[in-house]
Amino acid sequence: MVVRAEHCPLCRSKGAAPLFKGGKASGNRDFLHCNKCDLVFVPRTQLLDAAGQKARYLQHNNEVDDPAYREFLGRMYYALRPHLNAGAKGLDYGAGPGPALQQMMIEDGFEASVYDIYFHPDESVLTVKYDFITCTETAEHFGDPRGEFDRFDGMLRRGGWLGVMTGMLKDWADFPSWYYHRDPTHVNFFSHATMRWLAALYGWKARFPSQNVVLFRKGN
Repeated sequence: MVVRAEHCPLCRSKGAAPLFKGGKASGNRDFLHCNKCDLVFVPRTQLLDAAGQKARYLQHNNEVDDPAYREFLGRMYYALRPHLNAGAKGLDYGAGPGPALQQMMIEDGFEASVYDIYFHPDESVLTVKYDFITCTETAEHFGDPRGEFDRFDGMLRRGGWLGVMTGMLKDWADFPSWYYHRDPTHVNFFSHATMRWLAALYGWKARFPSQNVVLFRKGN
């Protein structure tokens, strides 16, 4: 296990404690727990390189018109949608190769852009203010989660919404048997406590419509 001090990539505090040493199924990686923000994370020295990450993402079957994929995305989107005004401007951040959520937004009458570092890398969309941002099954991949959430806060208009869907455990004691850490591109693991810490940091309001979904609202 890693025993040297390690800075948390979210709250930047030092001294995260070892939680679990993964075996072959988890890429023989270390998983550390931050006592300040409750994030569990893989040391940044153990992350896949960009080529390895992209190759993994290309294995996902993310077809725009796939009903099952749309239903999966809907776990977050259908909880967020009632809070959005007609014609609201949104961004799907981390859309992957098949931007199904963008299409769902457009079908509902919203203005929707996409960004993905590998598949939709147009950074001009990151200079715009949005009424809502969606981040589905993406936050667990962030190399710099603090920088990404800082970016979200900067892009959201006052009163705007950020919808995040990512695997969240109720008890870290269950981490060793959890399937979620077996994906080599999953390097951050959030809890409801982590999400509440983020809300406090940015002055957002957080609500949890389901176990793996959090909706943040930026203050007016």
